[in-house]
Amino acid sequence: MPTTFENPYIGLNARSAPTPDETDGPPELADVGRLARRTMRRVVGAARADEREARRVTLSSLLRDHLGADTAGRSIVEESWRRYEQVNLQAGLNAWLRDSGVTHELIGIIDFHHEDIGLADLLGSSRHSHGPRPGNVALSNVPCGPDGQVMPCVRCGLYLVGDGDQHSALLLGGGDHHDSVTLEVVSTDDANATWIAAEIRQQALVHNVFRRQVLSFGGGDVFGHGETLLTFHRRQALDSSQLIMPAETLRAIQQQVVEVARHKQRLLAAGQHLKRGVLLYGPPGTGKTHTLRYLIGSLTDTTVVQLTGGALHLISEACSVARTLAPAMIVVEDVDLIAEDRGMYPGQHPMLFQLLNEMDGLAEDADVVFVLTTNRADLLEPALAARPGRVDQAVELTMPDLESRRRLFDLYRGGLDIDRSRLDEVLARAEGVTASFLKELTRRAALVAATRSDDDGGELHVTADDLDAALAELLHTRNAMTRVLLGGSAPGARSSLDDQVEREAW
Repeated sequence: MPTTFENPYIGLNARSAPTPDETDGPPELADVGRLARRTMRRVVGAARADEREARRVTLSSLLRDHLGADTAGRSIVEESWRRYEQVNLQAGLNAWLRDSGVTHELIGIIDFHHEDIGLADLLGSSRHSHGPRPGNVALSNVPCGPDGQVMPCVRCGLYLVGDGDQHSALLLGGGDHHDSVTLEVVSTDDANATWIAAEIRQQALVHNVFRRQVLSFGGGDVFGHGETLLTFHRRQALDSSQLIMPAETLRAIQQQVVEVARHKQRLLAAGQHLKRGVLLYGPPGTGKTHTLRYLIGSLTDTTVVQLTGGALHLISEACSVARTLAPAMIVVEDVDLIAEDRGMYPGQHPMLFQLLNEMDGLAEDADVVFVLTTNRADLLEPALAARPGRVDQAVELTMPDLESRRRLFDLYRGGLDIDRSRLDEVLARAEGVTASFLKELTRRAALVAATRSDDDGGELHVTADDLDAALAELLHTRNAMTRVLLGGSAPGARSSLDDQVEREAW
């Protein structure tokens, strides 16, 4: 039987099959090009094979290689922090990795957005080759102090930790959680995983970047939907000489806020509590905010949390920070806005009651002081009277008296040369004005002097007539709204200043 064979070129067109003339004979220049192309295809194919092999490395395979093939039944410990605490978690984790003597490798995770991943998922399957996978480490610069200080924080990453024979894995931020950030820990020894999680939480407290800072809470979408924004502020030192008020008023405030903090050890030893509440009340422009600046500057070792405006609903968050970082001061400005937030039924003030509950819920030995300010004490009085003991001291800040007006004038005058021969008369006519009014009076007197001596070119000298002219300008009826804006009197209300304006007009 004749031998048969398959022609490998069957099915190809005639030009594809080489002829004896093309396969035999001496080498030609075209053969060099063919050889180069063939070599290039082999090199590219080998390189792409390595790339395809690299693509098959998944988070699951990395975990199995690090922890061992038998990962079934391993306990996973999870800890969570509020999203605004992300920077403290990162600080604690960094400190533990630095000080515990372990070795570690950080694996970045990409394509984690809008997908929650956990160690249980990664240990249980390898399906994540087309989802979250190893990649570059994604970092976010998160504020950690005033004046633009930031700390790089891992958005989502896998830490492979080694400590002798024990191997552990830590998954930080397993997805886009709007209100929290998580840390999951698994180890070849379940007890070791629990210990690691507890140590990192303790380090996060020790290295808390909020401690001794001045913070303000605010709502908004600056960092994402529904997230809480924390802002750091520089602590300003304010000398008591810049706080113009009657001596007994300042003494009452200092005693309740500053002196309790100063003598806290002796008070605790005597069985006395430290938590306290102070209410500063009075009309606008009487120095409530200025007093707060003085208190904040005086308590340099105290963590200060401020709540204003749209952040008043974040009372529980502010109190959580204060309890953790005592000694602390919680400042709630314009607390009457909380009193105006009514519930569905008459007499309900949910936010105000929440604040009072938080004040009452602090431990007796908690060195936390609440300082509340309001222009409308009448709105708060019923609720505060119904729950006695939350506010221990109410201090009224009134319009400056004659002596205080004289001190304010000297403060705002600075180095300005002013003829004081008729100053007492001017200050008497300015009864019932605020510090802002006197500050503007000084500036206008300087402007009158500058306009009068426009061609002089020398240093300003304010005469008694210049001061009288500046006061007359502010008291003129056309400046009624200006006086309101400077705190002269409330719209629709009469004061001694209004009587003075009428007398000036006649």
